[in-house]
Amino acid sequence: MRFYTEHHQFYCGIDLHARQMYVCVLDEAGEIVLHRNMPAGPAELSRAIEPYVGHDLVIAVECVFTWYWIGDFCAERNIPFVLAHALYIKAIHGAKTKNDKIDSRKIAMLLRAGVLPQAYPYPAEMRSTRDLLRRREYFMHQHPELLGHVENTNTQYNLQPFAKRIVHRSTRSGITERFADPLVAASIEADMQLLEVYHQIILELEGQVLKKARVHDPVGLQFLRSIPGVGKVLVLVLVMLYEIHDITRLPSVGQFISYARLVKCPHESGGKRFGGKGNKIGNAHLKWAFSEAAVLFLRGNEAAQRYHEKLVSRYGKAKAMSIIAKKLGRVVYTMMKKRQPFDPKKFFSEAAHESAA
Repeated sequence: MRFYTEHHQFYCGIDLHARQMYVCVLDEAGEIVLHRNMPAGPAELSRAIEPYVGHDLVIAVECVFTWYWIGDFCAERNIPFVLAHALYIKAIHGAKTKNDKIDSRKIAMLLRAGVLPQAYPYPAEMRSTRDLLRRREYFMHQHPELLGHVENTNTQYNLQPFAKRIVHRSTRSGITERFADPLVAASIEADMQLLEVYHQIILELEGQVLKKARVHDPVGLQFLRSIPGVGKVLVLVLVMLYEIHDITRLPSVGQFISYARLVKCPHESGGKRFGGKGNKIGNAHLKWAFSEAAVLFLRGNEAAQRYHEKLVSRYGKAKAMSIIAKKLGRVVYTMMKKRQPFDPKKFFSEAAHESAA
């Protein structure tokens, strides 16, 4: 958890919604100089804070989906901007009574006290590319749902199982003809058409993101593609590249694997150890990417398979895959920080050392 600890003359906390925002400005003594509800927009915010701009003002807003325009607003006017971590704020400053007026003052007070937990304000020049990649991920997740519906319908009407897995386009020909009822066949045909549309959209989006990645960070893209198995799947490389963005924002490898949800964080008190909380804190997209990368890393990789077998004999299958995902997370952190490609000798020598320990 990182806190914003800089000192300023004025501290502005904004409780932001899609159409409204509650703005609270405190002076350095903690006195309220502005506390007002207003429409959410640059013109309204500019008029409200005009007396304090140029007098060492800092603005903080909670990390909600509408924060982009305020971040850009501050960047255009050279105003320090802090993106507050919503879940950490909730953990630090719970309140019995909650409304927009209280929340805006709470953000300003935490900002002034130097205990406002920060989230990462993703830079505007790469923000749209990352969001496009996340949208591609959403479309990709529709595939299993459509294929599952086809499989379930086939079972529902007691038809013979498919000879091959229908996950590939080449094995899906003639599926509609299996169903005698024309309405059932129409339902399956709709699934087939959607699968084809999603396939084309996904390919187009991947191409657009790849063009941007070659401009934004061609070296990082090349390094990530050097990971065995992982580099062959373009989307995993792109997700890692854009979700990590600037590796220096995470000072240690421990912080990185925690951010990627590759470790559980237990709670301890009075010498007792409790199950970890905060499972939603971190980057779900990186968690997915490294989980998939662990599976791909084993394919056709004899050294990795031997390492996996040792882990399975000691920890079981599920734990073994989690360990490999965490290990890959550590390796990616080192690769991106030192700007060097994947080194299999170093990976397996360190893996053997960890297994022996």
